[in-house]
Amino acid sequence: MSSSPTSPTAATDPDWWRTAVVYQVYPRSFADSNGDGIGDLGGLLSRLPYLAELGVDAIWLSPFYPSPLADGGYDISDYRDVDPRLGTLADFDRIVTTAHGLGIKIIVDIVPNHTSDQHPWFREALASPVGSPARDRYIFRDGTGPDGATPPANWVSHFGGPAWERTDDGQWYCHLFAKEQPDLNWENPQVRQYFKDTLRFWADRGVDGFRIDVAHSLAKDLSHPLRDQPNLDRSLPLDGTDPLYDREEVHTIYQEWREVFNEYDPPRMAVAETWSPANERTYLYARPTELGQVFDFSLLKSEWGADRFRAVIDQAIAGHAGTGGGLTWVLSSHDVPRHASRLALPEGTDPDEWLNTDGRHPVLDAHLGLDRARAATLMMLALPGSPYLYQGEELGLPEVPDIAHEALQDPVWERTGHALKGRDGARVPLPWTRTGTSFGFGDDGAWLPQPPAFGELSVEAQDGVEGSTLEMYRQALRLRRNHPGLRGSDFAWTEAPSQCLSFDRGPGFRCVVNLSDICVPLPDDAQVLMASNRLADGQLPPNHTAWLTIP
Repeated sequence: MSSSPTSPTAATDPDWWRTAVVYQVYPRSFADSNGDGIGDLGGLLSRLPYLAELGVDAIWLSPFYPSPLADGGYDISDYRDVDPRLGTLADFDRIVTTAHGLGIKIIVDIVPNHTSDQHPWFREALASPVGSPARDRYIFRDGTGPDGATPPANWVSHFGGPAWERTDDGQWYCHLFAKEQPDLNWENPQVRQYFKDTLRFWADRGVDGFRIDVAHSLAKDLSHPLRDQPNLDRSLPLDGTDPLYDREEVHTIYQEWREVFNEYDPPRMAVAETWSPANERTYLYARPTELGQVFDFSLLKSEWGADRFRAVIDQAIAGHAGTGGGLTWVLSSHDVPRHASRLALPEGTDPDEWLNTDGRHPVLDAHLGLDRARAATLMMLALPGSPYLYQGEELGLPEVPDIAHEALQDPVWERTGHALKGRDGARVPLPWTRTGTSFGFGDDGAWLPQPPAFGELSVEAQDGVEGSTLEMYRQALRLRRNHPGLRGSDFAWTEAPSQCLSFDRGPGFRCVVNLSDICVPLPDDAQVLMASNRLADGQLPPNHTAWLTIP
């Protein structure tokens, strides 16, 4: 049985991940230790005490592997090393050891749908003849039409345009994302073995878990001729019949991975990423025989409203109960506009349309957005399961919608012909200090421009300040860890005023959320543990959440 020589956590609760507060670090935007404008592992190492004080249980580290950065590090050229711009394997080992010493677990990203086009496998494939074993690791096909100039199927890229790129010898290869990200062929035994060995490589270094990128897309229907995708609107729920997504065969892959995870003591955890609207099939990835957790983005996608939030929570709890998986909750990530801005958008507004106006239309009420973000976060932290936080949300950072077009890095901008700005506004480097060339992110600027307002949202500006968003998060995470009512899985709705939510968690704990536009009274016999903002003489103001002790 494998075990980690660096991890002192082998005797911990094997189910720690079911209730863990996980903090996502996007390495290039977290902290820069060498002044090159790019966040790195040295920067993260220096800020681990900050994360320990914040009170998180685990860090999910977005890709830090060698990459040409065609897609922010999700185009990987070596799955078992560290990008030299970010550090070394020795730096990574120091992070694992230090984090474990602080009681923090480490989760790393695994990107199994595609590699970089600079990965040795793909370079070998391009240099090999049609039909060669090297090409069989990827999805190469002849085109259609009299001269093969038409793509093999109608598959489209998530980043815009067709999901096919023609090579110099006339064949086409599949890429569901950027052309620099060729999709792997998961029917190939070498591909399957490579990733199982990669999981062991990181688990042997002390990694506690894995986040699986686009987990629902690995298995594809590669029968000849390739089948066109019947529905190109990927926002619709999937039912297992699509040629590309959520196919039954994908679960066999994760059953094999579970065998790898269970080689370790405690077993390594994993969480699947799938952006398709949650339905009963979503929760299958979280079965104990597979990954154990799956991201449920329904709360993140929901507009503001008591009925909407309640429906999302009910569906998630019921869906996971049926499979035995671990609940997850998410409000922000590196892929979407930050919820401090998103929740301020007028009902029905498409966030992408707002971004396309550089945030000018509609003009957002920043105070409203922050109030709602804090209220939604406090509600999320009171729910059973595992909340995933995104770096900077503890500072109340808004989306940065007005990054100059020439500074944009996300391939979505170019791939869509400038129709979508992409995800850079959520990836702007963090502000640590009120002043400086990059507000303490590094010594000499940042890879994406930071707005002047970031100074007063910095860690320095909020540290120790009563009522600041940072202190609200710290207080909530302390209470969440220590309150007996929040340790188990008990959950029950209670009576609430119109457009409000109220639920109990274990003995003596109640959470009340006011999603209306008027103040509502709190229960007479309740004691306030904390609130997302100031209360008003025993009343809960609009867009506020309170945690209560009840007899």
